[in-house]
Amino acid sequence: MEIQIRDAKETDIEPITGIYAHHVLHGTASFETEPPAIDEMERRRLDVVSRGLPYLVADAGGEVIGYAYATLYRTRVAYRFTLEDSVYIHKDHMGRGVGEALLRCLIQASRDWGCRQMVAVIGDSENLGSIRVHEKLGFRHSGVLRDVGFKFDRWLDTVMMQLSL
Repeated sequence: MEIQIRDAKETDIEPITGIYAHHVLHGTASFETEPPAIDEMERRRLDVVSRGLPYLVADAGGEVIGYAYATLYRTRVAYRFTLEDSVYIHKDHMGRGVGEALLRCLIQASRDWGCRQMVAVIGDSENLGSIRVHEKLGFRHSGVLRDVGFKFDRWLDTVMMQLSL
């Protein structure tokens, strides 16, 4: 399967919304408990791209099978060169290198933007797929916030990782 990584477009919001909804309803990568509607997902995309930040999709033969974006880690001006990454993959395409391809391109786009540090805030210390792909691309562990989320009747950690660009 050949994958093209490209900038997300408005017409990609429907599949992006579906991918994210699955993770919200069935996973612990996101601490949201209700999937956002399409208009909210488009508002979020516009917030990212209006800042000149990267919002990418993995396209396989015209089908969006994953997406990734970088947002400001914090809004205070001193954090302006630190971004946080988010990567979500369609449930049928997980474990096939799509996330790595997206994250690799997101890292480069963030460097090009002028980012100095990229932070990964990974939901659930048992999210080994995400932790491993971040490690593979050079992120180092910077801490774990224990029991900070509650979803699916259990307490969840947040794993913090960081990449110096």
